[in-house]
Amino acid sequence: MPCGAVGEAPAPQGSTERGKGTIMSSAVVAPSSVAPVAPMAWGLLAQAKRGLAAAEWEAASVDRFTAAYSSARRAAAAVVAAAGRPHRGRARPTSVWLLLPTVAPELAEWAAFFAAHSTRHAAAQAGIGDKISARAADDLLRQSWQFLDLAERAISAPHARRTA
Repeated sequence: MPCGAVGEAPAPQGSTERGKGTIMSSAVVAPSSVAPVAPMAWGLLAQAKRGLAAAEWEAASVDRFTAAYSSARRAAAAVVAAAGRPHRGRARPTSVWLLLPTVAPELAEWAAFFAAHSTRHAAAQAGIGDKISARAADDLLRQSWQFLDLAERAISAPHARRTA
């Protein structure tokens, strides 16, 4: 449970402090000094933050790995949503890892990194494939937190703003 120890003061709003024993803030506060971003983007970012906080408490490596990957995917979807990617009619579904570099080229390497983990994530969710080590799960969790911070900055950047 991400509830912190008894007697601990709550973390400040928007805190990026991570780790067991601290209270995680799941709120993502939109800066008010620039044009608004689609509310869906902030919602996806908040879901990603809550997912990563919950992943820290998962005992099983496979659960930690899949939760971290899913949260990173939500953060990427938030960046795509903030960019206001137009609907393409009957276009085929496209991976967020393929869309991300088109709307945020500065995140292209991260998109490639997470795309490389897609097959392993799908196998882990299906309960097949290689066992996921504690180290692999912890590494992906740490990298997902880093990506979440970058995604939040990308959404907050004035050049990325488009009204929805």
